[in-house]
Amino acid sequence: MDGIRSSWASATRTVLMTVVLVASPAFGSAQVDIRSDVDTTLVTVGDRITLTVRVTHPEAGSVLWPDSLDLSPFEVLAVQVLPPEFLDGARVSSTAFQLTAFELGELEIPAFDVEVVRADGSRQTLRTDRFGVEVVTVGQDETGDIREIRGPLMIPVSVLQIASWLLMLLLAVAAGAWGYRRWARSRAGQPVVAPGPPPRPPHEVALEALDRLEASELLIRGEVKKYHIEASGILRRYVEARFRVTALEMTTWEILDGLARVGAGSGFRGDLRRFLDQCDLVKFAKVLPAQGMSHDLLQLGRDLVIESMNRAKERPGGEETISGASASPAGSGTAASGDEA
Repeated sequence: MDGIRSSWASATRTVLMTVVLVASPAFGSAQVDIRSDVDTTLVTVGDRITLTVRVTHPEAGSVLWPDSLDLSPFEVLAVQVLPPEFLDGARVSSTAFQLTAFELGELEIPAFDVEVVRADGSRQTLRTDRFGVEVVTVGQDETGDIREIRGPLMIPVSVLQIASWLLMLLLAVAAGAWGYRRWARSRAGQPVVAPGPPPRPPHEVALEALDRLEASELLIRGEVKKYHIEASGILRRYVEARFRVTALEMTTWEILDGLARVGAGSGFRGDLRRFLDQCDLVKFAKVLPAQGMSHDLLQLGRDLVIESMNRAKERPGGEETISGASASPAGSGTAASGDEA
């Protein structure tokens, strides 16, 4: 009898030790657990459902989430890995799945497998829970009756509203009439303003501007770049006023193309290109020409203006006339050859 009791006690101690080892965190398998839940089980068509899966595993281990999921009849819209949590030497890895469904009725989110990889390389497969979700239609009628389509509703308008609208209309008309009479009275007492003088011819404006630039001290002060910027602007404004080409907003090639379109001669275009090229080299390439070249540049500008002015005078119905004595072109070469400017 004592032998039986001794054997029973020994077996009991063995079972208890086994249970303690299995339940102990050092055993490892007791630390692996999976829990899943959804934020709702009743949605309308197209609404989002959040399925959250939490895996508890050893801190040194990791979780292998599935690369792709087929949770039909639900569609996976997004997957978000949540920050890990640490509890009593274990790690909780969580992932949120955004789902939706476009079918009606009582549907089920199927289970799927998740793998846990331990520090020693061994793996354990866990499986999530299944959830039932009821999907209903938008604006579901609780009675279940099919109703007739209603016609448009009329907005009720009271007599007071109509009267207020008419009153505001009358006030607006009266204010407009009073403003018009006041304006007419003020205009009646104003003297007639004589028109101003006609605009000056473009060639006069350009030649005077070139003279002022030549008389300036920009070259003496060493402001070569500003000198050439002013010279380029004078000729560009002249071309814009004389040929109706928006030269102030164009590059040199665009100006030459515009002049060709309006019929300016090739000689004028060639000399204008040489003029603008020298200005562009100083403005953009920072080339410093000799002082004599800068003076010759202004003479070339005068030749361009005078030659195109003479061509306009010779042409029947030309836009420009020469006032006063005109200076003959001087310096190096003429601005235009036999071509029209």
